[in-house]
Amino acid sequence: MRLGVLDVGSNTVHLLVVDAHPGARPLPAHSHKAELRLAELLDEDGAIGAGGVDRLVATVHRAVQAAEDQGCEQVLAFATSAVREASNADLVLARVRAETEVDLQVLTGAEEARLTFLAARRWFGWSAGKLLVLDIGGGSLEIAYGIDEEPDAAVSLPLGAGRLTASSLPGDPPSPEDVRALRRHVRAEIARTVGEFSRFGRPDHIVATSKTFKQLARITGAARDADGLHVQRVLSRRALQEWVPRLAEMTDAERAELPGVSSGRARQLLAGALVAEGAMDLFGAHELEICPWALREGVILRRLDHLPAELPAR
Repeated sequence: MRLGVLDVGSNTVHLLVVDAHPGARPLPAHSHKAELRLAELLDEDGAIGAGGVDRLVATVHRAVQAAEDQGCEQVLAFATSAVREASNADLVLARVRAETEVDLQVLTGAEEARLTFLAARRWFGWSAGKLLVLDIGGGSLEIAYGIDEEPDAAVSLPLGAGRLTASSLPGDPPSPEDVRALRRHVRAEIARTVGEFSRFGRPDHIVATSKTFKQLARITGAARDADGLHVQRVLSRRALQEWVPRLAEMTDAERAELPGVSSGRARQLLAGALVAEGAMDLFGAHELEICPWALREGVILRRLDHLPAELPAR
């Protein structure tokens, strides 16, 4: 069947269309995305402003039309931290439902972490052993650990690149004082969770998903997206540590000139790098591997897992 997954994230609204059936890997057929950066559109009361809601509704409507054009039998629509934590979330969801007929399912942070972990486990397989999975989004950082398809521990922290940029790095480039303050904050938040994971022992393989990690790997020398999904891409802590002070001194425009960095994501790259560096340091990761699959693929895989029971008997 042809499935659409509509991901209303903190940075982008992304429709991924795949051809899928139980027992096979989902094959991407079409991608439609728009950058809204909802995590940066929250007002001082934590609400998504009227203009942001209008843009979200219009973007969801266009994505639904694209799914119809692509022949999707079903669209799995979900929202993550920007909508989940907005003080007017109920109003936002009601407007989207009323004007687009899309019932957005709001994932908890733990659900995000578990579904992303599932995608990484299926990508790397059982031979990867105990996995530690890191995912930096626009609004949150997800961490999950385990040896099975369901992680033993999964947490979500309010350390998304978009959120931290909007709240803590106002300058272009930011001041050294703001960068140091954010670095301290990030490491204190992550450090509170390390004990929850360390009791399970050291992971056999540490992997990362998300655009932020992909961009950091790219600027430190990893292969381009155009080289294909199956080319191994890694990010070393030493290379990242060398890049963080350089990123801190760059303007947004200068970061946008780096390989693999889009103009829309350039402003968030420093905050994302500080989170990535802190997580790698505190979890003792000298190197991590980039996983091409993430939350959207996890949602698809979970849906396919439940599909056989819903098919009529022949």
